[in-house]
Amino acid sequence: MKTNSKTPSETSIEMRELVMPHHTNPQNTIFGGTVMSWIDIAAAMVAARHCGRPVVTAHIGDIDFIAPIKVGYHVLIQASLNYVGKSSMVVGVKVTSENPYTGESRTTTKAYLTFVALDDLGRPVPVPGLVPETEDEIRRFENAQKRVSMKKEFKGQLKGRK
Repeated sequence: MKTNSKTPSETSIEMRELVMPHHTNPQNTIFGGTVMSWIDIAAAMVAARHCGRPVVTAHIGDIDFIAPIKVGYHVLIQASLNYVGKSSMVVGVKVTSENPYTGESRTTTKAYLTFVALDDLGRPVPVPGLVPETEDEIRRFENAQKRVSMKKEFKGQLKGRK
């Protein structure tokens, strides 16, 4: 186990946004790019909190847009660290929309992002370890570990193709 290890709950965050008209398309639903931007911001905050260093987005994978979000709705973005490598961190993000008049809420987007911690010269540096505690954190850790392994295997297969 790495020194200075942290638990996912030590660095997870929640942020809220209000969907305004300038965030939406002609159907009065939010642009996917706006949601992606909010996801990237929340995930970057988690990664930076974990490693205490500047971070950059290295990969956005498995982003699923499940349901539209309407103008005027409230948006809850929940981000938590799922896995760490040597200098990289995988953050899971769940987006939920809420109708402020009825209280109805639903999951609208899920995504996994990989960040790399940087030193003062912009080079990758090692990050603290991650100690998942709850059943849910352990499940997310194991799933992220599988995704990282599958991504490496897939990249290796692509490099072998001509």
